[in-house]
Amino acid sequence: MITISHINAKNAYKSLEERINKFPQGAPPSETLYKILNVLFTEKEASLVAQLPIKPFRVKTAAKIWSVSESEAYKILDNLAKKALLLDIEDKKGKKYIMPPPMAGFFEFAMMRTRQDIDQKLLAELYYQYMNVEEDFIKDLFYSTETKLGRTFVQEEVLTNDDEVTILDYERATHIIEEASHIGISMCYCRHRMEHVGKACDAPMDICMTFNNVANSLINNKFARRVDASECKELLHQAYENNLVQCGENVRDGVTFICNCCGCCCEALVAAKRFGNLHPVQTTSFIPNIKHESCVNCGKCIKACPIDAISKVKENDKTYIKIDEDRCLGCGVCVRNCFKNSIMLRKRSEKIITPANSVHRSVLMAIEKGQLQNLIFDNGALTSHRAMGAILSAILDLEPSKRMLANEQLKSTYLDKLLSVKIRH
Repeated sequence: MITISHINAKNAYKSLEERINKFPQGAPPSETLYKILNVLFTEKEASLVAQLPIKPFRVKTAAKIWSVSESEAYKILDNLAKKALLLDIEDKKGKKYIMPPPMAGFFEFAMMRTRQDIDQKLLAELYYQYMNVEEDFIKDLFYSTETKLGRTFVQEEVLTNDDEVTILDYERATHIIEEASHIGISMCYCRHRMEHVGKACDAPMDICMTFNNVANSLINNKFARRVDASECKELLHQAYENNLVQCGENVRDGVTFICNCCGCCCEALVAAKRFGNLHPVQTTSFIPNIKHESCVNCGKCIKACPIDAISKVKENDKTYIKIDEDRCLGCGVCVRNCFKNSIMLRKRSEKIITPANSVHRSVLMAIEKGQLQNLIFDNGALTSHRAMGAILSAILDLEPSKRMLANEQLKSTYLDKLLSVKIRH
């Protein structure tokens, strides 16, 4: 059996916090964070997880790091996956594991079903303190990098025929649903959390969507229920009818989640209201445009907008509705709520760049936070050639300024040679 010697609880949770913050989506240290980790992890679990690599790994790697047999390591990893503190992913070689970031990740998973093994009311109160009262976590999560963790999906039901021609497949939530290998539906973490602190709204609760291998892990460990694409699209329509905003993973391929967010409970939308035009998630490629000649200034769009981006203004004794385009996410909720059809979506003038996949996004975020070395030189990772190749491939496909910044951070002769070859060609 594994024993923890010469380490107290505070050191175990401190080590876990340092492990979490090796990844771009970290969690700034505070007393509240340590209390959260204490609810989610036992002291022993904290010490063990703190030693795990930040990239996907197999049982053999964990056994070597912990100096135990593979059967013992499997029992520990399986128990952590049952608590959704790790994700267990199946591939052709068997099972591999990864510790998800706090958001979107194990913070949320803990509230995506009703549980008796942890004090969810206490956890919700701690989350509220950490995210709604203290600001460091939210600022780090949404505003520490130019590349965003999440992106907004437009409400497809309000698109015109012209919009339908220009929208790309990966910009459609329906396309993500139709292409997913697995689909899981869970309780909305945000509204469940706010319910415990007496601040939840009446928006649908069982409507949080996960996809592909992440969904399969959550389904197998009873944190989500399996649905087909048809049922998932029905839930998407329900979200539209409740004026919820779809915020999903900011990648083109392999999207793992789409949240259906309200403006009162969702951290991203609350941050959008709180910090103005500093977008917490990437906008859609659309922006609403008001036809003032038919607008009757009823204010329904003002009430419906989940981030307070629409207001009634008065100029030269004339009152009219105005959209703050710098703040607007382009979700299309206002279009749906205009009974006069006086609001239409149009393409934004600026091009929206979406990372190719999660590796591409992680590399961009790591470069922007000065943490690229953690992805490549993770001491516990025993990095495979495949994992290293994926990261280096993502770096080589970056624009020249980002590649040079990556090279400066790593100071690697090997990477420098790769970049030189790329530039010459």
